[in-house]
Amino acid sequence: MDDADLVSRAQSGDTAAFGELVDRHRAAVYRAAMTVLRSHAEAEDAAQDACIAAFRHLGRFRGDSSFRTWLLTIAWREAINRRRSAAGIWRRLVDRTTRTAEDDTMTSTASPDRTPEQLADDRELRRQIRRAIEALTPKLRDTLLLAQSGEYSYEEIGAIVGAPVGTIKWRVSEARRLVRQQLRSQGYAHVG
Repeated sequence: MDDADLVSRAQSGDTAAFGELVDRHRAAVYRAAMTVLRSHAEAEDAAQDACIAAFRHLGRFRGDSSFRTWLLTIAWREAINRRRSAAGIWRRLVDRTTRTAEDDTMTSTASPDRTPEQLADDRELRRQIRRAIEALTPKLRDTLLLAQSGEYSYEEIGAIVGAPVGTIKWRVSEARRLVRQQLRSQGYAHVG
């Protein structure tokens, strides 16, 4: 059964059909929220809230876009609202600190053929990339992260963030250019 059939059944009161829709798109919704929030716990909460909102407003879905795009747009807005909250900022800072420590530990044990110096260089490059991406404006950063995830087409990203495809392509290109420029200014001349 395709999404359109499930939506029709869900709009007629079939909660199992709505559950199937959520199951199909749960991972994409989570990844969209994670792109904005960069905290696993916050992204899970935003994804859950987006699914609840979609269920409540299912009668408003007209089919102008795919159900997936409609649900991703709801998740995106929920995540943006969470990002704006002071509590969300605090949780992301704590999670980011924890994640960086975990990334460093995993990297140091994941590649036995790399020297300690190479591992340190790799960790430092990742930190610099992370800083360069974080320094981007939210519009450029969010668009770049969505595009880099490989999960969404430019058309879907445009629908999610409410911008034309041409603007999305420009934002991705500009974000990549700015990240490369920042890395080069930090002495990473070999970067793209």
